[in-house]
Amino acid sequence: MPFTIALSGLNAASADLGVAANNIANVNTNGFKLSRAQFAEVFAVGTQSVSSSATGSGVRLSSIAQQFTQGNIDFTDNALDLAIGGEGFFVLNDNGARSYSRAGAFGVDNQGFVVNAQGARLQAYPFAGAGLFNTGTPVDLQLTTGANPPAATTEAAFGINLPANAAVPTNPVFDPTDPSSFNHTTSVTVYDTLGAAHTATVYFIKDAVANTWNTQVEIAGNPVAGAAQITFANDGSLLAPIGGLMPLAPYNPGTGAADIAMSLNFATATQFGSNFGVNSLSQDGFTTGRLTGVSVDAEGIVFARFTNGQSTSLGKLSLANFVNPQGLQQIGDTTWGESFQSGDALLGEAGTASFGNIQSGALEASNVDLTAQLVQMITAQRNFQANAQMISTADTVTQTVINIR
Repeated sequence: MPFTIALSGLNAASADLGVAANNIANVNTNGFKLSRAQFAEVFAVGTQSVSSSATGSGVRLSSIAQQFTQGNIDFTDNALDLAIGGEGFFVLNDNGARSYSRAGAFGVDNQGFVVNAQGARLQAYPFAGAGLFNTGTPVDLQLTTGANPPAATTEAAFGINLPANAAVPTNPVFDPTDPSSFNHTTSVTVYDTLGAAHTATVYFIKDAVANTWNTQVEIAGNPVAGAAQITFANDGSLLAPIGGLMPLAPYNPGTGAADIAMSLNFATATQFGSNFGVNSLSQDGFTTGRLTGVSVDAEGIVFARFTNGQSTSLGKLSLANFVNPQGLQQIGDTTWGESFQSGDALLGEAGTASFGNIQSGALEASNVDLTAQLVQMITAQRNFQANAQMISTADTVTQTVINIR
């Protein structure tokens, strides 16, 4: 009997060493979760009476439990390096089979899909427009490779201050080449439907009527109809145009694009003091843009950034969680598959319910405490030596009994 009991101890200590060795080997594996060997005694029920004491029959490995504690977050320079701060797993499409991982070292394949080193595609909810996402079924996240299309200008806003004490120009006939025919001018770049840039210039001319200004507008040096008067109250605030909007007549840019139909917005214009000032200029059009980079925010929304200053939502990362993560089946390459013990995957979005936030440009390190594992290795080694000594002792006792004469 001592031989069998000690042999079970040797097997248990060997299994404990194997688990510790695997943990130590993966101390630098991103997203790795350490395992812990759990043991149970072996007791032969029914071989002894209730009142008698019985010796156990040894030990057995009852389970190897995974420990899904948070690993340290290490920052990198790659926007597609992703870490989850909190609970949840990245959802991957591995050739049609769904798998889950905490390792967020992703890249892009030759088709623009975001993949891990094994080629499994990262899953995300598709963009549905107006800041919304279709959270029904996740799809493979694919980065756009084309140009960002242009948008024509529909409104240009002028945050200006016109001097309250300005005099009427000496030349009553407006001439853009004659500074004596207007008081002040400013310009803004606008865009047509093909993304071509044009300079829109606005001239401000003091009227003889108090608190009134006339305007003239040119695009690319060509006059545009629709310019109107701007009037202010006696406190310098805007009275007209109502709401600050001054619609202009459609302008043919001559590039083959559609007419530029835009309005000037003077809602923030004022008439104070004695100096002309331009506090802000903006317009809502933009030219064609080339992809410059990708970013991911804390909620898992993936943005493509372009040279025209625009950004486009490509999708929102899908995360998964489980009632019993320790029941997940390990399938290698720092990925897991759901099982009966883990329960069905609960899909959701970062920052909601029980899901953590996404950290872009970072990776979750292994949660292995190297010092603790080295201590565990020494403990398992001592256990192995003790059980081996027990076999040696039992052998000596047996040999003594055999040699009795």
